Amino acid sequence: MAGEKRLARTRNIGFMAHIDAGKTTVTERILFYTKKTHRMGEVDDGTATMDWMQQEQERGITITSAVTAVEWKGNTIHIIDTPGHVDFTIEVERSLRVLDGAIAIFSAVEGVEPQSETVWHQADKYRVPKLAFINKMDRIGADFHGTVKMMVDRLGAHPILLQIPLGAEDKFMGVVDLMRSRGIIWNEQSLGTEYYEIPIPQEMDQEVSEYRSKLIESIAELEEPLTEKYLNGEGISEAELKGALRKATISMRAVPVLCGAALRNRGIQPLIDAIVDFLPSPLDIASVEGTNPLTGEKEKREARDDAPVTALAFKVMMDEGRKLVYIRIYSGVLRVGDEVYNPRLRKTEKVSRIFQMHAHQRTRVEEARAGEIVAIMGLKETTTGDTLCNKSHPILLEPIDFYKPVMSIAVEPKTGRDQDKLIESLQKLSEEDPTFHVKVDEDTGQTILSGMGELHLDVLVNRLLTDYHLEVNVGKPQVVYRETVEKESEASFLFAKETEETKLFGEVFLRVSPNGRGKGIEFYSEVPGDTLSQDCLSSIEEGIRESATFGVIMGYPLTDVRVSLLRVNMDPNHPSPLALKIAASNALKEACRKAQPVLMEPMMEINIIVPEEFMGEVVGDLKARKSSVEAITPKGKIILIKALSPLTRMFGYSTDLRSLTQGRGTFSMQFSRYDKVMT
Repeated sequence: MAGEKRLARTRNIGFMAHIDAGKTTVTERILFYTKKTHRMGEVDDGTATMDWMQQEQERGITITSAVTAVEWKGNTIHIIDTPGHVDFTIEVERSLRVLDGAIAIFSAVEGVEPQSETVWHQADKYRVPKLAFINKMDRIGADFHGTVKMMVDRLGAHPILLQIPLGAEDKFMGVVDLMRSRGIIWNEQSLGTEYYEIPIPQEMDQEVSEYRSKLIESIAELEEPLTEKYLNGEGISEAELKGALRKATISMRAVPVLCGAALRNRGIQPLIDAIVDFLPSPLDIASVEGTNPLTGEKEKREARDDAPVTALAFKVMMDEGRKLVYIRIYSGVLRVGDEVYNPRLRKTEKVSRIFQMHAHQRTRVEEARAGEIVAIMGLKETTTGDTLCNKSHPILLEPIDFYKPVMSIAVEPKTGRDQDKLIESLQKLSEEDPTFHVKVDEDTGQTILSGMGELHLDVLVNRLLTDYHLEVNVGKPQVVYRETVEKESEASFLFAKETEETKLFGEVFLRVSPNGRGKGIEFYSEVPGDTLSQDCLSSIEEGIRESATFGVIMGYPLTDVRVSLLRVNMDPNHPSPLALKIAASNALKEACRKAQPVLMEPMMEINIIVPEEFMGEVVGDLKARKSSVEAITPKGKIILIKALSPLTRMFGYSTDLRSLTQGRGTFSMQFSRYDKVMT
């Protein structure tokens, strides 16, 4: 019972938004008002608690997600502050995988920006309920209702306004609480710690009355008993309104909307109240589901302390050479000294230490319970996306999806004696970041780093210097290409080899054909199930997938190819899975050579915001880069341009855009798909 009460008062939430919308500033205020910190950190000064990495402080952006926990009115809120830059989108993805609720922060000036859309849809994918906080109400051009409209138009959201602003731009004083028909204003001198209620200003009476009626009507529509009350003209209490809105938020039928100006310390305390009031506790969400690795059956784990321990490792950090694994515990209790089972590795590992994290500061604890987010030491082989569980009650949770790198650079140490140290340091960095890949080119001997974009790779190279004291020379960025086929073709390969002990024999007949963009390699068998054992079929598929990592034109990985197994010849008395694997690998290469193979390059979705007077130059420049302009949307005095462009043409674009727009244009870029190389 005590465990249930604790879980009911626990929230696991994250902040997500486009870069510069104010996520870290909001988080810093929450830390200050919940007395977790005694002074407010500022992003611009490089003093933000949650942006603790040297790179983050120097650049004024969040690069890695940081974890902390605060207490508010008897509730424990675990917070993850995530990056807003598209190059670090994996940090958002893996955080959302373990969160129960999210706060989407929008700038009242720019509204719903491109990366806001990306993270919103990421949250939808993981069924994460959301609140919206419209920040920067004090800025010139702030448009609260325009941003709410963008939420509907761009995100398909169902916003329910809990507040409207008291004034805007330099006249922004506070907010109106629509449920209670009261104004709330903050005391500047107390850094916003003191706030008090005021009656609604007379000139706003009609507006407040109108929005309060809309609020009650919107909530009443969400629950049948309240609909009847509303239609009968009966009063609906604040508790009933909150209860119905909480249910609708958790079931993702509504998004409560609040507003404020975090930098001016206005609007934060009602936001913390809303986190507690409307976002789910671990008890409110569905039990986590996984697969029993022994039986293949689906199993569930309830959020209970007395259930078998089940946790997901969602992040790995190297801390002075030691591995720190961040985990979300879904069920059970984990204690120092416990052995946990990793079903992917089929190994047990020992928990040597457990930490409650506050950014990079750690507090040692002896145990962690269901619903908590902690970091542990002692796990040598566990990595991002692994499940940790009780060996006698094994379960394998769904892993985390990772994005494929789209850009590469070559690096070499400035002194030859550092080559081994370089490889070791890069392996540690790639363990922390699953979207960062390292390989040594066998032909040239170069060390190749692949990542999500120029900023991502630049940060990683800088970390080699700051974290590992390694100076490196860096080659020009290179694009990571893919290969595919444009025609259908068939091929076969016979592998026969006899040794003193065994006879290896297998012949595989395959058909390859083009697959839809973004579908990857899909394998189908047309061989009757009773003529081929599962072991042999698995070996054939393994041979195909391994062979697909090297294409036939320039050795880039194959993608968007459908492979059908047509026929197999083998010795029925002595089937050889190894011979079939080798035959399948060679048959695929042969079929691809005959199927008109082509090179594919990454196409990027570009979203550009420019003042209207520079639109012509920017669009002309995009066309010169072989980009296709997909939409031009005017918004007041600025223009939003959406385009699709080959990544090869976008290197150094930020500098070019600044010179075209006198420094006033901004853009974001994210991977869209692979497509045929443009000539």
